Amino acid sequence: MAPLPFAATQLAVNLLDARSLLSAFGVLGIALVMFAETGLLVGFFLPGDSLLFTAGLLCAGTAGHGAALSLPGVLAASVAGALAGAQVGYVLGRRGGRALLERSRSARLREGAARAEELLGRYGHAKAVVLARFIPVVRTVLNPLAGVLGVPPRVFAFWQAAGGVVWAAGLVVAGYVLGASVPNVDRYLLPIIALIVAVSLLPLALELLRSRRRAARGEGAN
Repeated sequence: MAPLPFAATQLAVNLLDARSLLSAFGVLGIALVMFAETGLLVGFFLPGDSLLFTAGLLCAGTAGHGAALSLPGVLAASVAGALAGAQVGYVLGRRGGRALLERSRSARLREGAARAEELLGRYGHAKAVVLARFIPVVRTVLNPLAGVLGVPPRVFAFWQAAGGVVWAAGLVVAGYVLGASVPNVDRYLLPIIALIVAVSLLPLALELLRSRRRAARGEGAN
């Protein structure tokens, strides 16, 4: 059977599947997904964590694909997309204001915005911007929210870059190390990705639990 043309492959890609994205778009897809997930509110559903980890596995020649990706190329694309996306999100927030977030009809996005605002209020600008990188959805909405709330541009630029490098490069390198050290690790790719997603959601779940406990204590005091 003749291979599908490139245009047909793009149409068949599953945006929620890291392996499908990498097969269709390669290194360019990594940069685009990182940019959309961290800079555009419409990208909150994209598989950022699993994509980075799977790309690292591919750099080690695993994950059930043919040719391995280049580790330097994947690192460059991941970091560049994550940093550029966050900065664009911040600028959009400064110019669009809170209405930019309020236009969304997604309950998940609005919930992420509430958690992002709580992070900024509780931990301060620097720590919140770094922590948000590791929490799905929150890392999408915190960047424009930081612009809305007037986080100083230099403070945001420095800490989003620091957090972006640690998050993006860290997951890629983790995937690469695992792929290079564990034979046939691609057999366990789905459970590994599920574990990564679960771990990445853990901070958000803990924060929600703390918020409910504080609310319950407040109601009890009244």
